[in-house]
Amino acid sequence: MSTTLIKNAKSIITVDDADRILWDANILIDGREITYIGTETKQADSVIDASGCFIYPGLINTHHHLYQTFTRNLPQVQNMELFPWLSALYEIWRGLNEECIYYSSLVGMGELLKYGCTTCMDHHYVFPREGSQYFIDQQFLAAKELGMRLHASRGSMSRGKSDGGLPPDDLVQDIDTIMKDSQRLVRLYHDRSAFSMNQMVLAPCSPFSVTTGLLQESAELARSLGVRLHTHLCETKDEEAYCLEVYGMRPLSYMESCGWTGSDVWFAHGIHFNDEELAFLAKTGTGVAHCPVSNMKLSSGVCNIPDMLKYGVPVGLAVDGSASNDCSNLLAEIRAAYLMHRLHFGRRAPSGYDLLKIATRGSASILGRNDIGSLAVGKAADLFMIDTSLLELTGALSDPGCLLGTVGYSRPAKMVMVNGQVVSENGTLTKVDEPVIRERAEILAADLLIRA
Repeated sequence: MSTTLIKNAKSIITVDDADRILWDANILIDGREITYIGTETKQADSVIDASGCFIYPGLINTHHHLYQTFTRNLPQVQNMELFPWLSALYEIWRGLNEECIYYSSLVGMGELLKYGCTTCMDHHYVFPREGSQYFIDQQFLAAKELGMRLHASRGSMSRGKSDGGLPPDDLVQDIDTIMKDSQRLVRLYHDRSAFSMNQMVLAPCSPFSVTTGLLQESAELARSLGVRLHTHLCETKDEEAYCLEVYGMRPLSYMESCGWTGSDVWFAHGIHFNDEELAFLAKTGTGVAHCPVSNMKLSSGVCNIPDMLKYGVPVGLAVDGSASNDCSNLLAEIRAAYLMHRLHFGRRAPSGYDLLKIATRGSASILGRNDIGSLAVGKAADLFMIDTSLLELTGALSDPGCLLGTVGYSRPAKMVMVNGQVVSENGTLTKVDEPVIRERAEILAADLLIRA
């Protein structure tokens, strides 16, 4: 394998076990793997000059809905909260097809890459009855073309309106169909090896859109196949009221009764857990994907990250769906989270560096990865570089670990690398033709709205 030396970095923020920040340092990469970090200059086949740059571990997105990229900034849903927002958008999403999935995935993951995110977890659960058989395959194809790590999920909905659920009946599937496709996708795409680019997750949508039987069978199948489990939970008070009315239990107790707690499970949002539930999550190792911007836009509430960190709940960061964000920028998410928690919790709020750790090591942990999330010898060469010689950063460089939260970086990264390959440089994706993708994606997004 060829070697690459990244030299003369102004600072390397390792997020390693010792939280080291190295000044005037270098990184040596052999193929996909970091083999040296320090001040020595090593010989390599190729050299990247990082003078004037801070280097960070690649950010890891733990919850997304890439298909929603085509339904962003729609005026008719801007002032809605979760349940009516979903009900309105299902009328559009029932028109999704394979080409929509492919191009929305290219656009969403492409934006994530530009802003330093090297691993994306996507939660796709909308499967129209016609033409949706290979939706997840299209996502893996898009990720391969971009050069991005993808943890895709076989999401699902099995409780339609006629059975007391939220989604339309034509967007739900029977359990046998869901289980068979889940097995197919795990067999084809789930790579358990170190530095793998593709992994699968089983992810029924939410307590108000799936049956108890689907949750139970998904848990059994996931554990028999050795993959992880994911769903939405405790996002809104409406969901809490639904669970109390339909199941006679709070959301977490209901999920526990279905076998949905443990170190192989993580929930998106987790806003409305009480103290007892937070302690239980920590005890069982059950994780939470924190989605601050989406939670603010949909008026869902503020996730109690200070107490989650205090109890030891595994926490990662996420942008959530493109239509509830309305972008795919994990750098922006770090700063939004920092400011939201400062406003709500004051001195108890996580620091900028705490949030960087959540977006890297924390996210890696809830995805079950120990080969990404920090810059250290033996880890995958996933990283991004920002240019500090900018007017906007003048006087702001004394604390590189906190910078992304306190000051923020509001432009694409100077360089992004995944598995030792440069995938974005100076704000341009290197492996695909952006103008061609944008043009076709715009046509498809407009057509989806017209058909709705």
